[in-house]
Amino acid sequence: MNKPLLAALATLVITGAGVAPAVAATPALSGAARDAAVSARDAGPAARAVTFAGTVALSNCSGSVIRFPGSEDNDPALVMSNGHCLETGFPAPGEVVVDRASSRTFGLLNASGTRVGTLRANKIAYATMTDTDVALYQLATTYAQIRSAYGISPLTLNDTRPAAGSAITVVSGYWKRTYACNIDGFAYRLKEGDWTWKDSIRYTAACDTIGGTSGSPVVDNATGRVVAVNNTGNEDGQRCTVNNPCEVDASGNVTVRPGINYAQQTYQIPACFGLDNKLDLSRAGCVLPKP
Repeated sequence: MNKPLLAALATLVITGAGVAPAVAATPALSGAARDAAVSARDAGPAARAVTFAGTVALSNCSGSVIRFPGSEDNDPALVMSNGHCLETGFPAPGEVVVDRASSRTFGLLNASGTRVGTLRANKIAYATMTDTDVALYQLATTYAQIRSAYGISPLTLNDTRPAAGSAITVVSGYWKRTYACNIDGFAYRLKEGDWTWKDSIRYTAACDTIGGTSGSPVVDNATGRVVAVNNTGNEDGQRCTVNNPCEVDASGNVTVRPGINYAQQTYQIPACFGLDNKLDLSRAGCVLPKP
């Protein structure tokens, strides 16, 4: 996993490139807005500008304020990150967290990556590390209230599966850094330690994400919509171990890709939420794991 920073420091391991600094407030990076503009430019003339607006910084990970295609302005806002970024620790294989009280806070960023406010959750609406690696927090504020206070709109989750070759940008609110690359393909199964994820996105090598980028939205440059949530990468070529995921095809063949990073698709999520952004795992078309 693109591990939460505290865990990464504890084990002196981090996905992608060495050990990260402990303090996110002073990363050795600059020109956040320039990075975002370059990401969009390199994707081609049809690309939309990808900025930090609507992304958030967690205490140990990245995330974003997200809406579904059918969400309304007066719905309670949602923040998306990884299941392995939960404040309570990694969910066990097969564990699904639903409607658990939470008062976690998130630093909201504007387009240039400046923190403009603090958002607070009132519950974990849904979280798991089974089949996917996602956490969705419900906030105490609506989309309209966030827009009124900060002038920032949520990112929209696409409800269709992305295509191989698509130009994408991984936007880390924790590091205030972007990573531009393409979808290289899809892993039928991605196995890491005790966890297995389905139909994971594999990046091309340019998205060399690191610890703290966990939970970053993966934005399709052409549409500006979120197609995945960044979560892991193979650090040093080990086979199917923690921080060294392996790909397993439908026939059981295992492939290890050292240095390559991955994300979990999110197009399946909107079908599991109904009116007022309320989770309903019994809805038609909802395939998320159930408790």
